[in-house]
Amino acid sequence: MQTTDTVLMIEPVAFGYNAETAENNYFQIEQAGSDIQSKALAEFNIFVEKLRSKGINVISIKDTVDPHTPDSIFPNNWVSFHKDGKVVLYPMFASNRRVERREDIIETIEKHGFKVTEIDDWSFPETQGHFLEGTGSMIFDHDNKIAYGSVSLRLDEKLFRDFCEKYGFQPVVFHSFQTVGSERLPIYHTNVMMCVADQFVVICLDCIDNELERSKVIETIKNSGKEIIEISEEQMQQFAGNMLQVQNKEGEKFLVMSQTAYQSLSSEQISAIEKYCEIIYSDLNTIEVNGGGSARCMLAEVFLPHSSMS
Repeated sequence: MQTTDTVLMIEPVAFGYNAETAENNYFQIEQAGSDIQSKALAEFNIFVEKLRSKGINVISIKDTVDPHTPDSIFPNNWVSFHKDGKVVLYPMFASNRRVERREDIIETIEKHGFKVTEIDDWSFPETQGHFLEGTGSMIFDHDNKIAYGSVSLRLDEKLFRDFCEKYGFQPVVFHSFQTVGSERLPIYHTNVMMCVADQFVVICLDCIDNELERSKVIETIKNSGKEIIEISEEQMQQFAGNMLQVQNKEGEKFLVMSQTAYQSLSSEQISAIEKYCEIIYSDLNTIEVNGGGSARCMLAEVFLPHSSMS
């Protein structure tokens, strides 16, 4: 199943610009002012409320003040929750993001009625400079067992291929770039340039400079039976690739994105999406500007089985 009705979200307590991740996340801009945390918290709370009002199950867990984790609002990079009960922990590029991995978060999810059969810890390679940042770096087509991965400092190709082999995904490896000043630089996370939903894929094909790689990606998507909804690089810069499809308890589907992303879309693109599902968007400006991540980054999907009733 491509979509889940349950997401984990981490409530920020000391959100702010992270200089460590800004080295290769060109979306981040440091804003002056002391109210970044309170603005981010307000955005977070409204976003959670919007999701819950549509019947989506949000497990919201507070971040800790100590250790200081300015990016903890983006949990999808360090953990993923699978339908066989496995929880995977990932190797993180920034050392101050490695302390986001918290056992108590996994325990809290179990308390919400989910069953964890195994914790599969892939974090060790980070000590040797190899990274694979969860569903930030890998985009899963669950139904077709395909994983899309754009190679960057945050996605090590060998680790990606090893992960796909272990979890039974067909890896689709490519390179994507964005223009920063006068340079073409690697996009830090695949999930800012593409989103795989149940019947369609939103993608910035202009970011894939290599024609062979681009053709391979297009061919794979078409063979999987999904419609391609293309966005421009300019729209990608507005986080239009950073979307996630979820469902509610009734099985109704929604595409979740930020207000910035929504406002960048043309009426044709909006209609193309709304053919398949309703759009939920929320103002995440402070989080986007300082954190360099958007709606999708804030949502860790929970596919775990429900623990059987005793």
